Amino acid sequence: MTGLYRKILPSLFPSLLLGAAAIGLGATPVRAEGPGNGEVTAVSLAPSAGKAEVVIAVRGAVDVRDFVLASPDRLVLDVVGAKLSDAAPAVYDGVKRGGVLNLRYSQFRPDVVRIVIDLDSAKAYEVVRQGASIKITFGADQGFQAWSSVEAHAELAATPVVSPSLARARAVSAGREEPRITVTWDRATIADVVAGFAAFSGRTIIIGKDVKGEVTAEVKNQPWPTAFQAILASQGLSAQEMSGGIIRVDAPGVLSALDSLEPLETSIVRINYAHAVSLEKTVESILTKGRGRVVADTGSNSLIITDTRTRVANVADFVRGLDIRTPQLSIQAKIIFVDRTDIEQLGIKYDLGDRNQFFNKLVQRRNPADGNPFDRNVNVVNLGGNSVAAVGNADASITGSALDLIYSTSIGGFSLTTFLSALETSQLADIQAEPVISTLDNRQADILVGQETPVRVIDASSGTGAGGAARANVTFKETGIRLTVTPHVTNNRQILMKLHTERSAIQILAETDLGYVFAKQKADNQLLVNDGETAVIGGLTVTEVNKTRSGIPLLSGLPIVGKLFSFSKEEESRRDLIILVTPRITDDGMSTE
Repeated sequence: MTGLYRKILPSLFPSLLLGAAAIGLGATPVRAEGPGNGEVTAVSLAPSAGKAEVVIAVRGAVDVRDFVLASPDRLVLDVVGAKLSDAAPAVYDGVKRGGVLNLRYSQFRPDVVRIVIDLDSAKAYEVVRQGASIKITFGADQGFQAWSSVEAHAELAATPVVSPSLARARAVSAGREEPRITVTWDRATIADVVAGFAAFSGRTIIIGKDVKGEVTAEVKNQPWPTAFQAILASQGLSAQEMSGGIIRVDAPGVLSALDSLEPLETSIVRINYAHAVSLEKTVESILTKGRGRVVADTGSNSLIITDTRTRVANVADFVRGLDIRTPQLSIQAKIIFVDRTDIEQLGIKYDLGDRNQFFNKLVQRRNPADGNPFDRNVNVVNLGGNSVAAVGNADASITGSALDLIYSTSIGGFSLTTFLSALETSQLADIQAEPVISTLDNRQADILVGQETPVRVIDASSGTGAGGAARANVTFKETGIRLTVTPHVTNNRQILMKLHTERSAIQILAETDLGYVFAKQKADNQLLVNDGETAVIGGLTVTEVNKTRSGIPLLSGLPIVGKLFSFSKEEESRRDLIILVTPRITDDGMSTE
C-alpha cells in the first residue's frame, strides 16, 4: 500500500477507500462502542517525544473509521454518531506543525463529524481510542507549538468577523492556492459527490431538492473549485455563492428564479482615481440581468449600484478593484542638433590694356577729353595700331571677401592689374533642448516651447482687394521644441511609449526672395525601455560637400599654378541630430490610502 499507512491500530481494524464513491464514501466503520448521541467537543495538535498527536475530544458513544487519500497526502477520520460542538468550530491557523499543513473538521453528515489532516508527505500513523479522546499519532522531526480549537475559538470570538469573500481575497494575495483533489466516482449520486466536495473544502454546500443524477468521473490533482464546476457543468447544474459563503447548487433556471425573488439593495461607491462615467458600462455588464442597474453621479464622482442583496457587495468590490491609482511618469527628452558649415573661396581677376585700348570693366579709366571716368559699359578700341587688351574672370566675385589685394605692373606700353580676393568661413550651431513632461499612465501629454510665426499667403487669382489687388491671407506657423508622448507601464515595470519629438526653426530668405524656410527635425516611433533607462530614439548625420571652380580656359586647368587663373569655392556642411529619451516612474500607484 502506498501513501499513508497504519503502523499500529489496537482495538481498531483498518478500512480503506477503494474507489468508486465520493471522497470517503464506502469505508467500513469500525465499532469501538455502540453509537449514540455523541459529540466532538475539541480538536488539538500537540508534540510528544518525537511525535505529533492529533487529539479529538469526544463525549458519548461513537464509532470511528479512518482512511487515507493521496495527491496530496491526507488522513481522514470519521466520528460516526456524533455532532460537532458549538465550541469546536475554529479554523486552523495554517501553521505547519510536525508535518501537518492543515487541519479541517466539519459536520459531514447529520450523524458524522469528519476530520481531515493534510500532511506534507506520506507517514506511518496509529489511531488509538483512550476514554473520552481519540488520538492519531505519527512521527515528527522537530518540536512545535501546540494548537487547540478551544483556544483558537476564544481568540476568534474576540476578533472581528471577516467575510468569506474577503478571506479568499486575502488568501489569494498571500499567494496560497485552493487545495487540489484527486478522486474517482463510479455511478455516484450527485448528492454524494456534492457532500464529498463539502467535506474536502470545509465549505457549506446546499443542493436543490429536485437535483438528481449519477456521476462517473475521475479527477487527478485539480483545484477543488475547478473540479467542482466541471462536475456540475456535466450535469447541467450551476453553483452560486450567497452572502456568508454558503454555496447553492441547482439548475441555472432555478437559481435565476430565486434571484428574481431576492430583495434589491443600493450601494454608493465613491470613485477616487477613475471617472465614474468611464466605469459605468463595465459595471453594467456584470449586474443581474433585468434587475441590476448602475448610475454615475458626476458631481460626487460616484457609482450608485442597485442589485440583489447577495450580489451588490461583490459588485462594489469589483468596482473598487477597477478604481486603482494610475501610475505617474516623468519623461525627459534630449534633442541635440549640430550644424557645421565650412567655406573656402579664392579668386584672381586680370586686366590688361594700354592708353588707347582697354576694357573699362575692372580698372576704370578717364576720358582725356574731359577728365571724367568712362562709363563701365564703354570699351575703347585702338583702330590705328597694334594693341592688345584682355580681362580675366571679370564677372566672378566673392561676396563679403575677407582679403582683397590689387597688384599693378607695366609691361612695355601695357599695364597689367591683378585683383585677388579670398574668404574662409566656419559656422557652427550647437542646439541642445531638454523638454521634460509628467503624465499619467495611458494619457497623452504634449509640451511645446517655441513661437508662432505669421506667414502671408497671397492668392494671385482672387483680385478682390482694393483696386483689384490680390488678396493676402495670414496664417501662423508653430516652431520650437515639441514633445508628445503616450506612456504605458507594463506589469514588469517597463515603459512602453508612443513618441513624437520635433525641433523646428525659421530661416528668413534673402531680400530678393519671398517667404521663409522652416528647418525641421522630428521623429515618430514606439519603444519599450526600463524605468530610468536612456534610449536613443533617433539619429541622423548629413554631410554635403560642394566644390565650384571657374576660370580662364586651359590656364585654370594647369597643375599647381591653375588657381592663379581661376575662382574656386569649396563648401562643406555637416548636420548631426541625436534624440534621447529617459522615462521614470515617479509614482507606481501601488501605495494605498
